[in-house]
Amino acid sequence: MKGLELARAYYKEYGEPMLREKFPEVLPLLAVGLCGSGSECWGFDDVTSRDHDFEPGFCIFLPGEEVVDRKAAFALERAYAALPREFMGFKRSLVSPVGGARHGVIRTSDFLTDKVGKPDGQLSLTDWLYIPDYALAEAVNGEVFMDGYGEMTAIRERLRRMPEDVRLKKLAGQLLLMAQSGQYNYRRCLAHGETGAAQLAVCEFVKSSMAAVFLLNKEYQPYYKWSFRAMRALPRLSLTAELLEYLLTTDNEAETSEEKSRVIEGVAEDVIAELREQGLTQADCGDLEKHAYSVNDRIAEGQIRNMHVLAAV
Repeated sequence: MKGLELARAYYKEYGEPMLREKFPEVLPLLAVGLCGSGSECWGFDDVTSRDHDFEPGFCIFLPGEEVVDRKAAFALERAYAALPREFMGFKRSLVSPVGGARHGVIRTSDFLTDKVGKPDGQLSLTDWLYIPDYALAEAVNGEVFMDGYGEMTAIRERLRRMPEDVRLKKLAGQLLLMAQSGQYNYRRCLAHGETGAAQLAVCEFVKSSMAAVFLLNKEYQPYYKWSFRAMRALPRLSLTAELLEYLLTTDNEAETSEEKSRVIEGVAEDVIAELREQGLTQADCGDLEKHAYSVNDRIAEGQIRNMHVLAAV
């Protein structure tokens, strides 16, 4: 059973009845779900994932103290802590009276501050430029089972898509890094006899390529260890994941390096084709650097457009 399914079932079996029986007046002011850090919030958990932080549990999100005061919050914390310690063969870990780090009673404002740095999730353009995509992803992943107050759902919907100018700025920067690392520095490092440096260039190319693919899909890239898993499920350029994995896991001997150079150019061609499909570039060449500046030129907000092309990466 997946962790998200376990959390939902545990809430339905024990959490929902507890809230309805003991907190009927507070229930309409709460949101309940599971989101944030952890493979289970993505549906990526497996048997290996169960060695830590895998347990029946869920989050009860509270609005501000002016809506749900400290006394009610404390009572909710105690009631959550008293829920059955075992469910469907899985045991809950011991938590403090104020809940665990990933489960239990959490102020919505605390959750959002932890993820995006703002208690109300209201981000300026500058915030959008510099908050890591994996943090934004953790703010909107998982599932909200119930939201009587509507606050958590509304904020998550607002955060689900970054402003277009921000997407373009990040995309332009990643395209330029792809050009520098893959189309330029990989071969130069090999020419210098620096095979280690060449592989570092490959790593940079892979990182920037993955970031670009997520941006082209208008999806947030999760924490690095789940990036390949998530990339394979994207509707656009998902097959690029196999090519990038090949680049990372092969050596840089003469024959292999020639093939890797062809793969790098193939990835570049696929990304450029997608840029053209989305109408994001006017450049007419295979040089990703020129496409980076063409994408940057499409940014409507002058302040963002005139920032250094790498400002958001």
